[in-house]
Amino acid sequence: MAGMVVTLWVVLPYVAVVSCVIGHVWRYRLDGFLGCLYGPHVDLAQRFGIRALRVGMPTVAAMRVVEMVVSGPHSRPGPGIRIVLEATQLVAVPLTIIGAVLVLIPPLIAADGRARVTPLDRMTMPLLVAALVSAVLVTFDANSSDVHYRTAETLFTWARSLVTLHPDPQVMRHAPLIYQARGLVLVLIIAVWPYTRLAGVLAVPALRVLRQFENGSAERYPSAPIV
Repeated sequence: MAGMVVTLWVVLPYVAVVSCVIGHVWRYRLDGFLGCLYGPHVDLAQRFGIRALRVGMPTVAAMRVVEMVVSGPHSRPGPGIRIVLEATQLVAVPLTIIGAVLVLIPPLIAADGRARVTPLDRMTMPLLVAALVSAVLVTFDANSSDVHYRTAETLFTWARSLVTLHPDPQVMRHAPLIYQARGLVLVLIIAVWPYTRLAGVLAVPALRVLRQFENGSAERYPSAPIV
């Protein structure tokens, strides 16, 4: 039992991060993340979906990180911060759902050779839905309170321990099932993300900013002539 706990809540998360890093390098070398989200086969609705995802998904992720940082070991964030977080997510979550539907559903319906739908693409939508639904369930858990916030006591404590390289799998071993399921769904999303058609949604803008920064640095500080 102890070995299974360590495998689920320590080994798998770190393997998922390694998979994510290697996958991004592989995709960059393969097609620069442009293979699925760009080209004449992408219609206007899908382009809107890409923009919606680029706004909604990072915002949702950022709000969860902020909540994790400002939450206490057992308590929710203060009332003012909670209002901002919840109001922001009320906008970001629908944007994420709409964007994912517009980007993922048309290729799954068409499923022609040009769309290049993979099994991981077919998994992406259910995983995103599971992540969003589980987020709602744990946020409004009837057994949580302001001073006994189960998300802070389980998922946030576990995530912090992984980031600080002092993993604490026991907090998830005793967590309610919905919290365990949410943790595993997030780990799976991280692991498969770079291998799906949505990988370029965030990677392409980041690469553009990096290239602009590099070009700007080259113009400001040109290389010295070789003598």
